[in-house]
Amino acid sequence: MSALSVHHRAVITWVAVYPTITLVLGLLGPHTAHLPLVVRTLILSGIVVPVVVYGLIPVLHRLHAATIGKR
Repeated sequence: MSALSVHHRAVITWVAVYPTITLVLGLLGPHTAHLPLVVRTLILSGIVVPVVVYGLIPVLHRLHAATIGKR
């Protein structure tokens, strides 16, 4: 399998990051609205980064590889 192009990596990353941020903001937003922006951002990134890096990106890479392998 060849390495993914920078464009494929960018799309896969966006597909993982955007919905995760939206979900976490939707769930935690009302509970953290009273906190300063830097604290809310710290909480958000502390949740989103591990979920995306260790959970979603590997799954999306495998799905992409499986899709490419079927061509």
